[in-house]
Amino acid sequence: MDKISPTVVIGLLGTTLDQGKSPDRWQTWRPTVSICRQPDLIVSRFELIHGRRDASLAELIRRDIQTVSPETEVRLHAIDFGDPWDFEAVYEALFGFAQSYVFDDAEDYLIHITTGTHVAQICLFLLTEARWLPGRLLQASPDRDRSAPGKIALIDLDLSRYDGIASRFQQVQREGASFLKGGIETRNVAFNRLIDRIEQVAIATRDPLLLMGPTGAGKSRLAKRIFELKKVRHAVKGEFVDVNCATLRGDGAMSTLFGHTRGAFTGALKDRQGLLRTADGGVLFLDEIGELGLDEQAMLLRALEDKTFLPMGSDRESRSDFQLIAGTNRDLLEAVRNGRFREDLLARINLWTFTLPGLQARPEDIEPNLQFELDQYAQKTGRQITFSKEARKKFLDFARAPGSAWKGNFRDLNAAVSRMATLSIGGRISVETVEEEMGRLVDSWADPRKASDEDTLIEVLGPERAAQMDLFDRAQLNQVLAVCRRSRSLSEAGRILFSASIGRKASTNDADRLRKYLARFGLDWAQFTGG
Repeated sequence: MDKISPTVVIGLLGTTLDQGKSPDRWQTWRPTVSICRQPDLIVSRFELIHGRRDASLAELIRRDIQTVSPETEVRLHAIDFGDPWDFEAVYEALFGFAQSYVFDDAEDYLIHITTGTHVAQICLFLLTEARWLPGRLLQASPDRDRSAPGKIALIDLDLSRYDGIASRFQQVQREGASFLKGGIETRNVAFNRLIDRIEQVAIATRDPLLLMGPTGAGKSRLAKRIFELKKVRHAVKGEFVDVNCATLRGDGAMSTLFGHTRGAFTGALKDRQGLLRTADGGVLFLDEIGELGLDEQAMLLRALEDKTFLPMGSDRESRSDFQLIAGTNRDLLEAVRNGRFREDLLARINLWTFTLPGLQARPEDIEPNLQFELDQYAQKTGRQITFSKEARKKFLDFARAPGSAWKGNFRDLNAAVSRMATLSIGGRISVETVEEEMGRLVDSWADPRKASDEDTLIEVLGPERAAQMDLFDRAQLNQVLAVCRRSRSLSEAGRILFSASIGRKASTNDADRLRKYLARFGLDWAQFTGG
């Protein structure tokens, strides 16, 4: 037979509800005493918290409890709350009690929240929710017959015990993650895990968030989505303020961010509050934060730590309480080492850092993002655009191939869809339109220093085949084609390409070796050299 744990009640003395100095007090429902009169609840110990001025009432309640429940030990705890309606003072006093109390795992604790001021009841709830008071909440209520013990209800704040609530929280989290992704059903496991974590952190904190990743990876869009999600969840009240730090220079940077007074510099004809002030109560997104000057970085650090800053030309501080989301495609640690970024500022904004992967690292997400871009185009222009079956397959095969660089990431994809949609005839994108766009993208991704070799490869193989090649084969074939174009014959090209191994062979036929190499790619010497 299982051993029953002793039940311990922790509660506040009710200076009004527990009153009863007259002999007829037993005809009145008094919650603290009534708990110990419950037929189905055996209270081993009652920890009764009271103000120092209410010691005599607390002693009376102790004696009455022992009258109705001799097995219940009553311990009195005198605490000076000061102002019982001062939330900070009451919480600090009850928190001190919770920290100093020695809890026993073998006991079952009930936290009584019927008595005390509303402020004290809220504080007990919060301390129980945070597990500083490791128990269940106990609520008492009277019957119509005020002399009866009344009723009690127990509430366990451990949400893991409630399947319905847990399922609802999981659903809300999934909805939040989907919102951050713009409703796109992304398939990349690592990216989805990243978004789930961002959703969890974004709602729970107002600390700075640092979004890292290559240009066009979606940092700006994600920052706006984070703000909108916080707005829906009532986590912010102010505005979303977005600024690209790469556009800020000199006095204009200081003025834009921190504001200025009239006459602070030439051209300052009137006061300006600045973007930090505009973001008060909201979210400030500083994209490309690595481009900020050192003076602006110092001012920003103070604004983050103290919530205050000094506008240009002013001797009075301004105040702004905002959440910072910073974006960068730079290596800020390297910038710190080079003296271009303040180490203390990086330490302040590096609390929550999330690195967004580029489109090339998420090939499985290209298809759902392609459909998203088509939907966005339709909303913007009113034209519903689709691919032919063959055109869609050709574009997706090209887009997901290892050689497709997607240097501009989603900006490249957005531009590609916009161009193909604009050139579509009858609202349908054809294979020819896709092939034209593939060539344009490959040209835009080419390294200018290797443009001639890349152009040769694309010219010979076509953009689709070139994009599908492994980088190793691509680099090797680039070099072979470049030598062939500069050589007068197949034999000469062979001698150049295999010069290091000529002396180690008894008989050589370098032209045949080169011919066989080209044949691997379906190429013939005369096909691309004209000889």
